[in-house]
Amino acid sequence: MYGKYLFMLCLWPFIAEAHIKLFNVAEYGAITDGKEDNSVSDACNWNGSATVLIPEGTYMLKSVIFKGPCNGSVTFQIKGTLDGQGSATRQKCKNNANCEILFTTMDFDFITNGHVQNLHSIDSKGGHFIVFGCENMTFTDLTLKSPENNHNTDGIKISQTNGINITGVKIGTGDDCVAMISGTKNVRISNVVCGPGHGISVGSLGKNDGETDVEDIVVKNCTFVGTSNGLRIKTWAAPLKKNLKASKFVYEDIVMNNVQNPVVIDQQYCPLHQCDLKVCASSYNVACRNIRGSSKSDIAVIFNCSKDKPCQNITMDNINLWGYSDNGKGRLLLRNYCFEVNGASYGKQSPPSCTPHRATPLSA
Repeated sequence: MYGKYLFMLCLWPFIAEAHIKLFNVAEYGAITDGKEDNSVSDACNWNGSATVLIPEGTYMLKSVIFKGPCNGSVTFQIKGTLDGQGSATRQKCKNNANCEILFTTMDFDFITNGHVQNLHSIDSKGGHFIVFGCENMTFTDLTLKSPENNHNTDGIKISQTNGINITGVKIGTGDDCVAMISGTKNVRISNVVCGPGHGISVGSLGKNDGETDVEDIVVKNCTFVGTSNGLRIKTWAAPLKKNLKASKFVYEDIVMNNVQNPVVIDQQYCPLHQCDLKVCASSYNVACRNIRGSSKSDIAVIFNCSKDKPCQNITMDNINLWGYSDNGKGRLLLRNYCFEVNGASYGKQSPPSCTPHRATPLSA
């Protein structure tokens, strides 16, 4: 962790009336020689509001756990950038199959009313942030960067969480910019720039027993640059929970810039080709509005659904996607692919929609 940026993480278990006390890690023996591990927990035990300050310097950390419940609200101020040094670790592990490198930079577990802002996280070993079992968290004004060839470096990965707001974030990784898996509900994502990476994804869902639905997701005013996917919902062809579903999605005002697969719903995800394609998780109530930009492949929209559980109520409203070419031969001619999709399309449809076209859109 180094540099001059200021990161603030605010955790609010409840509103405390006592005065704010500052806890400076330098006063607890934390040193900036780049060799010592440092932690502090007194702030959590303070009977009131507390601020934990990590001043400028270089601190080499192993796993540091800040564990609650706390007696009052806690704010972390980190005057620096989080550097996971993932590239160096991967190079050391290059010829060692047993080398563990997939450490997450920060985990947020069972936090209520949290606010994370003004943070730079670079070169993570595994994912940058994992959010699990949380309620009402906001992530804003962040920059999360990992090299494109460093796999499994998700930007923000969310599960079993209700109420997430992600806004004003720049993410470039070797995996999903934002991944929403089992039990993710009530998410609002806006003003995010994603690239490189695998896009903003739901799933995969259905691989493990006990997974729960993903629903009520809104993605607005986002831009994808050179990603392998843009907007993606991915469910296994043979989920262990047979009635698992992904539902109530709105994708609106989205820009694609040289994206391999701009819009994807894949209910038949089965990389080993050993699945029963008649047993799928379901996808329904998905609205795509005002999506424009360029596709690197010749397929703009992929709806690969199931005969057993077709995609239901999929609406496409004002879609304008064109082929991207970097070989001087002009734009590629695009097409859409639909299999077992029930829905409708409205307004401009380029390329032509493979769902029925109607004159006027549904009300929002």
